[in-house]
Amino acid sequence: MRLLDKPIRAPIEQAVSEYVGRPWSVGRARDLSEFACHPCGILSDGTFGVFAKFSDAPEARSQFETELAGLRYLSAAAGVRIPTPIGIVAAQGGTLLLVEALEVIERRPPQWREIGQVLARIHRVKSDTYGFTTDGFYGPLYQDNTPALDWMTFYGERRLQPALRTAIDSGNLPSSMASRVEKVMARLPELGGPESAPSLLHGDAQQNNFMSTARGTFVIDPAVYCGNPEIDLALVGCFQPAPDDVFDAYREEMPIDPGFADRQSLWRLSTYLAAVAIEGQIHLDRLAGALQRYE
Repeated sequence: MRLLDKPIRAPIEQAVSEYVGRPWSVGRARDLSEFACHPCGILSDGTFGVFAKFSDAPEARSQFETELAGLRYLSAAAGVRIPTPIGIVAAQGGTLLLVEALEVIERRPPQWREIGQVLARIHRVKSDTYGFTTDGFYGPLYQDNTPALDWMTFYGERRLQPALRTAIDSGNLPSSMASRVEKVMARLPELGGPESAPSLLHGDAQQNNFMSTARGTFVIDPAVYCGNPEIDLALVGCFQPAPDDVFDAYREEMPIDPGFADRQSLWRLSTYLAAVAIEGQIHLDRLAGALQRYE
């Protein structure tokens, strides 16, 4: 586990010791890197745990600052729970993000329902334009949040086009698949459905970015901007099916347009393209399946 290498572990132990006001050292560790784009895990001395994420990217500090800013914005604007930040720390060869660890519980219907309620709470926050005041990151990828006056312009120009370019540049996207994406992009105006008021979005609302605990649901790893709330709803089931409890609870607080089921694969295209770029061709089948619905 890379976090336990001394040049990385030492600054973690120093930062956490300063945070808790006593000597703190790693006694046990749980590697969570398989669930993220960076080496990460939960480290504990047996009484206090932290979640640590490491990146050696040149823009790592900016990425982590943006992540914390997004969490704080969601908390302030929508009142959702976020992990307590400990800090952003320099380490040999990279940068660390440290937050207090959360004790997760098994998800049952009440926990799935709470994810729907949390999304509805976020989506109640409205904006005048699609986009955000600052740009951000989607995992390790740059995210252009330049405002646009209509949703399909924003989705096409700020999400699909950059994701397509990144996937092509990665060498993981066959040219034939790229052509299929371009053909669907040309049909966006007819496929996008009714225009919706710009809503605050988590922006990367995959299931693993909601932490179910005895204290309630916490949100992590946002890619905040304002857009069509169907994006977040589509991403909940992007890689794993989401139970109806999520959407039933959401509908009790916010409407879901009847045509959402026909559009959710459209809203997943940018995420699948990002996954192809970051993780490789293992995601091509998902991308192909989504495209097939609109060809």
